[in-house]
Amino acid sequence: MPHPARDLEGLIAKGSPEENLLSQIDFKRLPRHIAIIMDGNGRWARMRDLPRVAGHRAGIIAVRDVVEISARLGLQVLTLYAFSLENWNRPRMEVNTLMGLLREYLKKELDTLQANNIAFKVIGRMEELSPAIRRELTEGMEATRGNSGLLFNIALSYGGRAEIVDACNRILDDRARQGAPRPLDEATFARYLYTAGQPDPDLLIRTSGELRISNFLLWQIAYAEIWVTDTLWPDFRKRELLQAIVDYQKRDRRYGRVGSEPEPVGLPRRKVTA
Repeated sequence: MPHPARDLEGLIAKGSPEENLLSQIDFKRLPRHIAIIMDGNGRWARMRDLPRVAGHRAGIIAVRDVVEISARLGLQVLTLYAFSLENWNRPRMEVNTLMGLLREYLKKELDTLQANNIAFKVIGRMEELSPAIRRELTEGMEATRGNSGLLFNIALSYGGRAEIVDACNRILDDRARQGAPRPLDEATFARYLYTAGQPDPDLLIRTSGELRISNFLLWQIAYAEIWVTDTLWPDFRKRELLQAIVDYQKRDRRYGRVGSEPEPVGLPRRKVTA
């Protein structure tokens, strides 16, 4: 099996800071799942006296860069927080622009997703999106469902509290049909989340320097390492992602244990499913 670094040829320039960071990464200890709160598009545009839409459009370039390098690195799962339930309160013109950029991304990048063996999945309340957007998202998910490389989740119309409520309602529906309630444990509950079948994030990245998690993957990030950068999302590139991974690998993840005890058997290591 080829070394993962060879898959990055053409993306990492010889002698670059990125190559130096890459040399520090232990590919046997990569985070299985990286989740990113993409923040700073509006500030990026404002600093340049541009409309907010310019920041969102520039942010698409960062998405393309991060998705491709994540796949080439050999990550199992990448989740990007693209549009929250609270974002529906933004001006209609901005919401429409964001949805248009999403459709544009799907049309332009589907071939790239296929070429890089990436499976695409939406997490969130898809029913709140327009029929046209839902149709295109569904087509993208179906087209890439058989891909076995990176699982790329995009969180749309998403809220962490809403996800937990939705999971509870699905459990109640199932229990009502079964007619015989059973004790509920964490593993069973996780099967009702949007991310069912996926490993929880090992690393949560937040751009723009804000120190909050913004209602994102509240259940799943219980033991995630958090890495915050002042870089605004449109400027986030492979260098920042590689730096986050290098810093992550320097941390001692104890899960409440002492020292270097082995990872507890109860931690989930589920097979990734799209």
